[in-house]
Amino acid sequence: MGTVRLTTAQALVKFLANQYTERDGIEHRFFAGCFGIFGHGNVAGIGQALQQYADDLTYYQARSEQAMVHAAAAYARQKNRLQTIACTTSIGPGATNMVTGAALATINRLPVLLLPGDVFASRRPDPVLQQLEAPHDGTLSVNDCFRPVSRYWDRIERPEQLIPAAMSAMRVLTNQAETGAVTLALPQDVQAEAYDYPEEFFEKRVWHVSRPLPERESLERAAAAIRASRRPMIVAGGGVIYSEATGALRRFVESTGIPAGETQAGKGSLPYDHPCCLGAVGATGTFAANRVAREADLVIGVGTRYTDFTTASKTAFQNPDVRFVNVNVADFDATKHAGVRLVGDARATLEALSGELSGYEVEPGYREQNERLNAEWDREVERLYSLGHGPLPAQSEVIGAVNAASGSRDVVVCAAGSMPGELHKLWRTRDPKGYHVEYGYSCMGYEIAGGLGVKMADPSREVYVMVGDGSYLMMNSELVTAIQEGCKLTVVLVDNSGFSSIGSLSRSVGSDGFGTHYRYRKDGSLGLDSEEEPGEILPVDLATNAESMGAHVIRAKTVDELRAALEQAKGVEETVVIHIPVDRYELVPAYESFWDVPVAEVSEMESVRAARKEYVASRQAERWHL
Repeated sequence: MGTVRLTTAQALVKFLANQYTERDGIEHRFFAGCFGIFGHGNVAGIGQALQQYADDLTYYQARSEQAMVHAAAAYARQKNRLQTIACTTSIGPGATNMVTGAALATINRLPVLLLPGDVFASRRPDPVLQQLEAPHDGTLSVNDCFRPVSRYWDRIERPEQLIPAAMSAMRVLTNQAETGAVTLALPQDVQAEAYDYPEEFFEKRVWHVSRPLPERESLERAAAAIRASRRPMIVAGGGVIYSEATGALRRFVESTGIPAGETQAGKGSLPYDHPCCLGAVGATGTFAANRVAREADLVIGVGTRYTDFTTASKTAFQNPDVRFVNVNVADFDATKHAGVRLVGDARATLEALSGELSGYEVEPGYREQNERLNAEWDREVERLYSLGHGPLPAQSEVIGAVNAASGSRDVVVCAAGSMPGELHKLWRTRDPKGYHVEYGYSCMGYEIAGGLGVKMADPSREVYVMVGDGSYLMMNSELVTAIQEGCKLTVVLVDNSGFSSIGSLSRSVGSDGFGTHYRYRKDGSLGLDSEEEPGEILPVDLATNAESMGAHVIRAKTVDELRAALEQAKGVEETVVIHIPVDRYELVPAYESFWDVPVAEVSEMESVRAARKEYVASRQAERWHL
């Protein structure tokens, strides 16, 4: 074959447009487009290339660099990591604004390609606008900030370097065990330089996503451990959903009777009303899952990273003889808690493990106990959905109203504050892709951008974005993008005049809600929970703010008005924002769980000393799993 003369940027766009993934014989175009904000560092390079090849790779205009990465990560998650969207920005602040998004993608193991502009590779006009001058290192630029939060990082300083860098980027992006943010820093002069690229570089390339199986010996050891256990349980993580293993998991629990708790990323692994479903496990878990976890003598982790929320800071599993079997495509995670390592795809491994366990079932009494716990928990959810709290409604009632209004395939999106913990406990998930809460990084501001990514990934589903006022104020810019792209979102904006989640945490460590209220300063204070006459609440009108960006806004003051608003929203074609105030102090209980947040060891405040005493006592339950 011959060559074709293109700029580096043109070659990159042309390459990206021809990358595909394949799993189980089904092909997916890997890049659904490219989000971008242009500046002097990429307008004449990537910007020109995207315009030239607009029919090959769709350009999407974003309003915030961080938000565009969130939207791309949400898109990748909804597509089970088989597709994503690239993101490009100019150099300097445009680039570094993406670092938070890169961290979120990598922590959540979601593939996103970042293409930040960079300073001149030639260095002739140095120092250029927005260039970081480092006296100790002439090669350093602000894009080096991406190194610790990227799974692969490269700087393209010559046009021909694009060829191996692009191939390495795709290798990482399509590797289910190693995926995350991939950063290719693109100096602005190199973007515009031409090179004779081989035509083979631009041919359609299909990256096979395999379903690896663990070694036979490991499967046999795991099966023996399960057969020897009396109170086994499953912790279903995000890997169950990404590998499309929900059907395999359902068959596994039904044949064995082993109950399952769910992590945030794994919620939806089983329908909420399945008799083997214990719901959320850990620090934001249900009493059903946490009681079973406390006594479990074997924990089968499937596609979970075992974060501190999942393990309740290593207090969840209290049986002195507890052991672990870990199914994970990543060896790093399969090794945790000294478990029997089953390094492989979740679906393929569950199917193989089912074969090894033919004829095995838990004792009838254990199965009956877990079915009873499932029913008891559902009654607790109904109680919290129907509190009748006033004058301001409880957040749990808002969740109940949205859950009831949503369809079985609709998606709820959230990320930060008190809402994710309550959603984890209370949301009645009916579809594996119906629950989308970003809790690996729990990034404030993710919600609306994430909702946009979810809607772009599957326009057939209605998307309900639940966001608190604190997170809304962090990043609401992609309301404009959603409106521009015709991606209807229903945003439920829950207003408690401050940081409710941290306010609750502050009270638990004896700090009385310090720094968590949105109030005028009065007598030197911004407001404490114990103050009888704190400063007035700030006159911020978030509903009007949303209206000013083009959203259809509905104001609700009660749960009944919220229900009516949700029904009205179904008949509106554009993005809807429903604003409702709630009582920041009426929160869902912790249900026999613990989260390790250190309390000051010494303090002049009696409330802190009391909290420290309780903290020290609670930490006694923490243990190593060796």
